[in-house]
Amino acid sequence: MPLESADPADLGLCPQRTSRLRAIVQDEVDRQRVPGAVLLLARRGRIGLFDALGVQDPAGSAAMQRDTIFRLYSMTKPIVSVAVMMLLEQGKFLLCDPVQKYLPEFANQQVAVERDGIVTLQPVLRASTVHDLLRHTAGLTYEFSGESAVQRMYRERHVNFRAPGMDNAAATQLLAGIPLMFQPGSVGDYSRATDVLGRLIEVWSGMGLGEFLRRHVLEPLGMHDTGFFVPPAKYSRIAQPFARDPEGAALAPMFDVCEPPLLESGGGGLVGTAMDYARFLQMMLNRGHLDGVRLLGPRIVDYMTCDHLGAIAANASLLEPGEGFGLGFAVRTSPGVTPVPGSVGTYYWSGMGGTSFFVDPARDMFAIMMVQGINQRSYYRQQFRTLVYATLLD
Repeated sequence: MPLESADPADLGLCPQRTSRLRAIVQDEVDRQRVPGAVLLLARRGRIGLFDALGVQDPAGSAAMQRDTIFRLYSMTKPIVSVAVMMLLEQGKFLLCDPVQKYLPEFANQQVAVERDGIVTLQPVLRASTVHDLLRHTAGLTYEFSGESAVQRMYRERHVNFRAPGMDNAAATQLLAGIPLMFQPGSVGDYSRATDVLGRLIEVWSGMGLGEFLRRHVLEPLGMHDTGFFVPPAKYSRIAQPFARDPEGAALAPMFDVCEPPLLESGGGGLVGTAMDYARFLQMMLNRGHLDGVRLLGPRIVDYMTCDHLGAIAANASLLEPGEGFGLGFAVRTSPGVTPVPGSVGTYYWSGMGGTSFFVDPARDMFAIMMVQGINQRSYYRQQFRTLVYATLLD
């Protein structure tokens, strides 16, 4: 179910600069900085650029296709956050509800305080809430983003959610047994909070996370190539990274997408195509509806995509300067300060595998870049956004 296409000039995009954007990414492919890429730029409800460059798998010769399937990693988080807010609209919970109300394993949590190499545990001043999970202020963290005592505990206890036999319920039990890194509500820190939200969706809905997303988000939006694994008939469409990093750095292995996982990671487990994700973003840009299907009320979308941190400090792993965080999305709060162009109110996120997107409601625009290159992701995310804004004529 593709979105309608249009000439770039009809959408207020400079045709020459749009072609230049494509040529710059093609040069990156030619220099073997990334195997390939899919680029999609849409404005005013229509697509002005949708192109596939390079190869799908550097071990073969198959060209990248517009329907190539990518590991989305953390671009799973916005989809799961939308599902959470759909259940909020159905009265299943309140944002101020403590997580322990639905997941008792999170009761009586403690915070690890590390001074001079000595770790002491302190009781939480207040319980973490669903709101905290959505805005990453629940005191959780990621094991790969630092060397604190808590992050070392995550690694020692294998909180990567890839252990054999682990499902979403077992994962939250494991996570709840580790002290928090911060007092709930005190710091914004990129974390496994959305994995906990995935488990909460199961509790609230009475069905598995993948099944809930399929029935209530993916199928209604026509996102038929998005899910927690790739079926055999679509194996030939999977994008793969280089076996070796082009700059010589160590490469983290990407997860297997060919077998249905027991644990469906709400924080990073989905795979999908650029067009599927475009339909999701067009729904968001339309403030909750697409092609006669409404997932969220318009005011709820507005609420999700404004800043929810306020004066709460955010670690650099979560945000750039001049940004806040909403409910599942980073949100631009300043016209300057941030080291990439954009409008106040632009919201975005990306995935560790190299995928990224942003939505600019002020310009009625969104853009997606799909690559599979872990170590180059930050550079291409910023380069792509800069090149997209250079195409705008109004």
